[in-house]
Amino acid sequence: MNDRVGADLQKKKKRALIQVLVSAVLFSTGGLLIKSVPWPSLAISGSRGIIASVMMFLFIKAKGWRFRFEKQAFIQAGFMGATLTLFVAANKMTTAANAIVLQYISPVFILLISVIFLHQKPKKVDLLVVDAAFCGMALFFFDQLSADGMIGNLMAITSGLALAAMYVMVGEMEEEVRFTGMMMGHFLTFLIGLPTIVTADLECSPLAIGCILALGIGQIWLPYVLLAMAVTYCTPLTCNLVGIIEPLLNPVWVFLVTGEAPGVYALLGGAVIIFSVSAWCVWNDRQEEKTKNNEAAD
Repeated sequence: MNDRVGADLQKKKKRALIQVLVSAVLFSTGGLLIKSVPWPSLAISGSRGIIASVMMFLFIKAKGWRFRFEKQAFIQAGFMGATLTLFVAANKMTTAANAIVLQYISPVFILLISVIFLHQKPKKVDLLVVDAAFCGMALFFFDQLSADGMIGNLMAITSGLALAAMYVMVGEMEEEVRFTGMMMGHFLTFLIGLPTIVTADLECSPLAIGCILALGIGQIWLPYVLLAMAVTYCTPLTCNLVGIIEPLLNPVWVFLVTGEAPGVYALLGGAVIIFSVSAWCVWNDRQEEKTKNNEAAD
């Protein structure tokens, strides 16, 4: 019986890992799909938002969950709306590589917010990763000397900051509250983009409509659902490390289709950020494991 239970658990863990891998690949298509739609960024993020919001609504109903319009859900929705809107805008104004890698710095912002506002004492390794991440971030601006490039980089950084603030402010949530918040966040993104959707002269070509549908369903809704299903059997460290696939693949798809390539400084900065944040995640996971083992021994 124990062997059967163990085998079943291993099967579920393998399935969870595959779900995280698929979600990372799907998330990574964002840069290419956004750049393929000849619309203003607010029209893209708003259209993607309403599709994802409807899909999330149907998913919650299909699961038989309640809609939990609680304080945490509203906070999550506000920061999520800002994150998604700014990320799409960043993709339109800077390279896909810059947009995704600069947003990937969000764990460092979580640390800084916790230190500044929650008065948590940082470790030496925390300070080292902050220094490394900000050095890497600075390198991006050597390649983006145009006004649009600079603004795009700043939008990507602000998107990462909003994402970090969401995690700090919201904390742990019950599943129903989290999915209600995500549904509201996507709908808020739609409301932000609605004036542009109504007033702009949007090119409704098959390519544009297809990319918008792909953004709403395949790039933003389905990956969140897969992650939600995987998190029970996949450790946070595994999710973080597999998540590296997104900033690595995102610019690859864009380069293969459009030829857009990040500059040398951006590549170097991206390598610094991805390596330092990933190594930091591994170190923290090992420290937590040591702490748990020591407590169990006592």
